[in-house]
Amino acid sequence: MRFKLRKSSSMLPRSSAPLLLIFVAIALAFIALLLHPIPQPLSYHNFADHRAWLGIPNFGDVASNLPFALVGIWGLIALFTPGVIKFIDRRERWPYAVMFAGLILTAAGSSYYHLAPDNARLVWDRIPIMIAMMALVAAVVCERINLFAGLVLLPVLELTGIASVLAWQTSELRGHGDLRFYAAMQIYAILILLAMLLVQPRYTRSADFAVVVGLYVLAKILEGSDRRVFALGQVVSGHTLKHLAAAAASYWILRMLKKREFVS
Repeated sequence: MRFKLRKSSSMLPRSSAPLLLIFVAIALAFIALLLHPIPQPLSYHNFADHRAWLGIPNFGDVASNLPFALVGIWGLIALFTPGVIKFIDRRERWPYAVMFAGLILTAAGSSYYHLAPDNARLVWDRIPIMIAMMALVAAVVCERINLFAGLVLLPVLELTGIASVLAWQTSELRGHGDLRFYAAMQIYAILILLAMLLVQPRYTRSADFAVVVGLYVLAKILEGSDRRVFALGQVVSGHTLKHLAAAAASYWILRMLKKREFVS
């Protein structure tokens, strides 16, 4: 089935979009090389809310990972239930399937980490995060640039994202921790999501990607405000709310997929 797309003079042609991917990657790599190595502060693992409940230590930070699993399971069911989510080409679902599977792994990995936070466990928190983020990048490449290119990039992006976490782990084991590669991959994912808004879409609800980025930024702000938020009555910590904001961003993607229509 063919679909006619409305042209917009403010949009970049898809033929130019690959240059965005390359330019952003080169720019971030250059900036990362200019920076000094960024170690992982051991203080990072000392979160504000240590309260246990039901025999579970750090209950708030552990239990707040449950929404990731719920969104991941819901998303996988929706993807493979006929008529719930519509794609121009059914193969476009595969990056989203990897993303939702990554959310389930994030729930498991982050819960495992927060039970007893340290660098060794943090690896299992960060790898699933990279899996989900890189899959989303591949998904927008499929939709905004070229389906084949997105599917080919999916394993490349996944391996690169996982490698960024393993590179950080290796640097820590050598006594010279360096987060530059890992941080660059996270920033790359966010910048590509925003850059793809400039490319002619095949679906409606493009603005939802901006909401997703906004919720992710909110999550990072809450993460950095962990103790300040907890100090406001000691009800909930910033890190717990960070998990909920990030899960809300994941849900917003599912919401977008279910509500959007083909551009005609």
